[in-house]
Amino acid sequence: MIYLSSDYVFHGQGTQPWRPEDEPGEALNVYGQTKREGEQCVIKTLKRFFVVRTSWLFGVHGRNFVQTILRLADQRDCLRVVNDQFGRPTYTRDLARLLADMADTERYGTYHATNEGEMVSWADFASEILAMAGKNTRVIPVTTEEYGSVKAARPHNSRLDTSKLAASGFFPFRFGKTR
Repeated sequence: MIYLSSDYVFHGQGTQPWRPEDEPGEALNVYGQTKREGEQCVIKTLKRFFVVRTSWLFGVHGRNFVQTILRLADQRDCLRVVNDQFGRPTYTRDLARLLADMADTERYGTYHATNEGEMVSWADFASEILAMAGKNTRVIPVTTEEYGSVKAARPHNSRLDTSKLAASGFFPFRFGKTR
């Protein structure tokens, strides 16, 4: 079984990347808690499984951060974007390739999967999206508190250590360009 999980299983504090073997502990919200419970169920029930934690998903289809930033850039001269939450984006096509590769192996376990590159803030990511799209929209970095109310608490630390992928013989994701 391949179980897709999330950086939300962690409490989201600190500055060090979370390793696959780190104990998640208390999740920030119901989503993270239910993802963690799903992981525990898979691990307790099966011997042959992959738990794949990922973060900051974006792709061609579905609503995601990249599409939101591009849409808002067409409507506004500047965007307020959080600069105190850090992680690495994950391109859905790269994740799909990894999952297909995993299904053909018996290298079971818990893995973290994001694109390679520097850890960035949401504001950094938004700036790169706008630059690559040739947009002149200005990004105004703000703290989570300054940004205001959101539906669910979000982790400040979504850094995931992906080194186990390469150590287990899986190809690393492409390198994400950052400024």
